[in-house]
Amino acid sequence: MPSPNVDPRPFVGNDDVRIVEERVLAHDWYLLRKTTFEHRRRDGRLQVVSRETYDRGNGVALLLFNAARGTVILIRQFRFPCYVNGLADGMLVEACAGQLDGNDPLAAMRREAIEETGYAVKAPRKVFEAYMSPGSITEKLHFFVAAYDDADRQGAGGGEEHEGEDIEVLELPLSRALAMIASGEIQDGKTIMLLQHAAIVGLDKL
Repeated sequence: MPSPNVDPRPFVGNDDVRIVEERVLAHDWYLLRKTTFEHRRRDGRLQVVSRETYDRGNGVALLLFNAARGTVILIRQFRFPCYVNGLADGMLVEACAGQLDGNDPLAAMRREAIEETGYAVKAPRKVFEAYMSPGSITEKLHFFVAAYDDADRQGAGGGEEHEGEDIEVLELPLSRALAMIASGEIQDGKTIMLLQHAAIVGLDKL
């Protein structure tokens, strides 16, 4: 096993950055590291900076939609970090999402759709990628949209109990979901991004 104070992952792609020291602070659920690096500023000066980064891997997010009905599939589940940061009951309304866990984005998206919503995805389309909290978290999400109908429902969804998931599946009109953003009932960033994308493009053109 590598030393607990050394992270072997290389940093590449920017000649104005030089890694000085790397330390692993925790590696339980995911990886928390502290890195000290030199960064050349735009005025040419070198500045030494330390940052902590939380590496939980990359992930996927999916908006299931039915253009004929004008509906989308979302989920609701308890999120402890949101609870401790003031979300009254800790219940967050979200788009289906999950970590890659060694899969390619398409395979991970199909896996999460079945696990969380019970829907088998037939013809997904990737719409964009985004870093979700670049000040401290390394995660990049791959965003997908896919049409669904009743015949695609192959199970109840609900997530994986052994992972502590207890997920409620919601079918909502897109108009209602957008109103829930305005009212604060939806506060999840990835979900807002996908719903706003659907609103701009239109369900019939997704």
